[in-house]
Amino acid sequence: MHKIVLFGAGKSSGSLINYLAKESRALSWSFKVADAHPAASTIEILIKNEIPIIKLDVQDAQARTELIKDADIIISLLPPGLHQIIAQDCLEMGKNLLTASYVDEPLRKMDGALKSKGILFLCEMGLDPGIDHMSAMQLIDRIKKEGGRISEFKSHTGGLVAPENDNNPWHYKISWNPRNVVRAGAAGAVFKQSNVIRKLSYKEVFDNCVGVNVPGLGNLAYYPNRDSLSYMKLYGVEEAKTFLRSTLRYPVFCKNWKWIVAAGLTDDQKIIKDKKIRFSEWSEPILPFVKEDNRQMFSFLGFFDDSPIPGTVNTNADLLQYLLESRLAMQPHDKDMIVMLHELDIEKETTTEFVRSSLLVTGEDSVKTAMAKTVGLPIGIAAKLILEKKIRLTGLHIPIIPEIYEPVLDELTKHGIRFHEEIIH
Repeated sequence: MHKIVLFGAGKSSGSLINYLAKESRALSWSFKVADAHPAASTIEILIKNEIPIIKLDVQDAQARTELIKDADIIISLLPPGLHQIIAQDCLEMGKNLLTASYVDEPLRKMDGALKSKGILFLCEMGLDPGIDHMSAMQLIDRIKKEGGRISEFKSHTGGLVAPENDNNPWHYKISWNPRNVVRAGAAGAVFKQSNVIRKLSYKEVFDNCVGVNVPGLGNLAYYPNRDSLSYMKLYGVEEAKTFLRSTLRYPVFCKNWKWIVAAGLTDDQKIIKDKKIRFSEWSEPILPFVKEDNRQMFSFLGFFDDSPIPGTVNTNADLLQYLLESRLAMQPHDKDMIVMLHELDIEKETTTEFVRSSLLVTGEDSVKTAMAKTVGLPIGIAAKLILEKKIRLTGLHIPIIPEIYEPVLDELTKHGIRFHEEIIH
């Protein structure tokens, strides 16, 4: 009997839990979930599936290793900073590990040891990163087989509110980790544009939002993500003149979020020393950027309220997160929406083509979200494929090879996650 252990039961884990619970029942597998503070919505899903939640502090080495040593595969949906603890245990005990988070340097250093032990760490296996890698590589590999050369590659992903529930001036509601929303773009960005390497600081990221038309949705805007360049070699498109990975938002969001960044209100190092100030006093740095056409935007977030700030916050980022969670929360009936768009310019012997591949996924409500579905299902499918020995890789991987992306994308279509492709000559 195969045994699966999931560490992390936050908002994005619901679809993964439902999927693995169903598969485990059908295949007579064991499935356990551990978290110190599971989301309330996730607890309901666990109860419905008759899966007990193991209340576990990941720092408790004895309790943690007891769970890991008895499992065949480990999944971590913990905050990225905690993956290393799980990863080290998995390496020492010879267990396969899956995460949705970016590969970091400590994980890269484990590659040789993983191969020698014959175990697999599969990372970047969610939505972005995850589905973006798989769908892009499926396109790229096909284009190369057809004799095409990729001169431009742009990939955009966004977690947005569905149009029918879009009722605030930011055109945005939070369907994932709110801290990631607050600190989006903080690492700056580097990408290639028309054969020029462009490096942007944090404050420049939102200054460079570019419009893009998404089939079936209309005009959005995008800002560049982190280090796009590191994926050029992984994708096998070093010859591309333009290579960019980005995040999608509505144009008005980008236009005004840059002022919040410029005012330092996203700063997670700026300590709020006076806990008796009012929101209107805390937000004074935004005032030079407030105009007649955007005052409503900042007012909606509560920047100008005269009520005192909560005593529980410590930094500017903490307080901004508090406001976003209060003012941009999804209501129970609200639906979110995942948007992904790949844009490729292709050169062939006698012709050129523009390929546009798009994905739109809408959630069911504030619990059964498109975000949870697109983050969780790829991991769940991969876990099943590994246990069934349909994926036999060892070492450290992300999903950019056919052995991973073909079967995962194939099953995702059965869950309504499928791309629409256009080729323009």
